[in-house]
Amino acid sequence: MMFFMLINCIVLLTMPFIMLGIIKKTKAFWAGRKGVCLLQPFYDFVRLLKKESVYSNTTSFIFKITPIISFAAVFVASFFVPMIGGFCIDIPFGFIFFAYILGLAKFFSILSAMDTGSSFEGMGASREACFTTLVEPAFFIMLAAICAVAGSFSFTSLNVLLTSKDILGICIVVLAVVALLIMMLIECSRVPVDDPNTHLELTMIHEVMILDNSGKELAILTYVAGMKMVLISSLICTLLIPFSLPLWISALLYLAVLSLIAVLIGTVESGIARFRMSHIFEFVFSMTALALVILALVTIKVYGG
Repeated sequence: MMFFMLINCIVLLTMPFIMLGIIKKTKAFWAGRKGVCLLQPFYDFVRLLKKESVYSNTTSFIFKITPIISFAAVFVASFFVPMIGGFCIDIPFGFIFFAYILGLAKFFSILSAMDTGSSFEGMGASREACFTTLVEPAFFIMLAAICAVAGSFSFTSLNVLLTSKDILGICIVVLAVVALLIMMLIECSRVPVDDPNTHLELTMIHEVMILDNSGKELAILTYVAGMKMVLISSLICTLLIPFSLPLWISALLYLAVLSLIAVLIGTVESGIARFRMSHIFEFVFSMTALALVILALVTIKVYGG
């Protein structure tokens, strides 16, 4: 148990840099450029750690403790998510603990943005809260529906669908993977919802919330966004990789899926622009629509047509 916990901690702490590096490489490839090296996000993280933080006179202690609370919350939430070998804290309704521990990090991020006294950051905080409120019901509908099939109210129930050979089981897995990909783009502030490389437009969401952060705090907040990307990618891996495989095969498939997801994100960001604010709501509600379709398919699977 301690062995798997150690491996998963190493993966959680290292893969954010690699996934962000693959995204940068993919975007450079589609733009016809060589691009930065794969570990450039790690070098940027170290560079920010060496810089001093600048605080506004308006901010309170909440602004200073938010990066640490966000990191701690995401780190604790990772123990409820199956990673390499399918290891996790398998307790009933673990996905609820996962969602609300991440919600704690989001709560303090919103408080931190409002603590600056900036109407610009307050605007981003209200948008962040709005989109999270829309994503949360879809996530619970999808997980509860899958748990109804598996009979287990934890993230390990996602893996049970792999044993289902009928067409309904395959459709549920495919739709759940697409829904989690949409959730990742929303929660990790990626294109087409937000652009992590833009700091000047009024359509910013997450990036505007951290405009006043600098130095170590900015490094940690950027790192936390990458960790959330790894966690949601791990949920996708749980849907696709059986727990019964040998550890080394499971680890290779896990890393391969995470790399493919990073390539997919880089391709999406290269192929389309960020949506208009009015269209972002349509994109967010597409996850809700997929969750309702999954619920309908599960109902048919459990009770028959």
